[in-house]
Amino acid sequence: MYEINLKNKTALIFGFSNHRSIAWHTANKLHKSGSKIIFSVYGDKMEENLVKLVSDWDYKPEIIHCDVSDDKSINSLFTSLENSNQKIDMLVHSIAMADKNELGGDYLQLSRDGFKLALDISAYSFVALCKRSRNIMNENGSILTFTFQASEKVFPGYNVMGTAKAALEHEVRQIAYSLGQESIRVNAISAGPLDTISSRVIQGYKTMKNAASEKSPLKRNITLDEVANSALFLLSEMSGGITGEILHVDSGYNIMGI
Repeated sequence: MYEINLKNKTALIFGFSNHRSIAWHTANKLHKSGSKIIFSVYGDKMEENLVKLVSDWDYKPEIIHCDVSDDKSINSLFTSLENSNQKIDMLVHSIAMADKNELGGDYLQLSRDGFKLALDISAYSFVALCKRSRNIMNENGSILTFTFQASEKVFPGYNVMGTAKAALEHEVRQIAYSLGQESIRVNAISAGPLDTISSRVIQGYKTMKNAASEKSPLKRNITLDEVANSALFLLSEMSGGITGEILHVDSGYNIMGI
């Protein structure tokens, strides 16, 4: 089996919440491949959870607090890295948020504030982080975010998050074009249903999960480890010719017409 070696590479990870988060599994996979990891977290509780998880690592990763809804907070994080002459090779964006009251029910009951919140945190944050990271990104860098098939089709209950994911996927293509001349690649993984803290608040999540396992060609749900393996590929030089792509990691569910 071929092993991807990321020794002397550095990844900046946004979106950690707990041990079941995509961000954590991706970070852990990158760490095992030799990469140095810098975490951005939101809140003391998340930092406490993270410190426990990395306690058995061979080094203590840097942890920086950042509120991605606040440009001053984003600038503070990147200014700190710039002042310490810290360069990165990979940026991982695993951030999504919506008011749980806006998930489920009739889409036309969506409020203006609910729309703004979901699009700001889940989509615009990607633009903001890409914009600031380009100044510290090494040549042949790679940026990765995560989406879901509700960007393309109706998943009752996902509502405004489907709109946010559609915006995010378009951003991947736009930003890939913008950063291509700087030799920075930008891609996304469209993962199938996963048991994360975010999925718990989605009305109809169990129905989505069961449908994916029953109708997908592989007849099963995916795992967080499979998503992390795909992330490792897209973040490494193994995918050096790939940018602006949305990679479906969903047991093939996206190809089905029924």
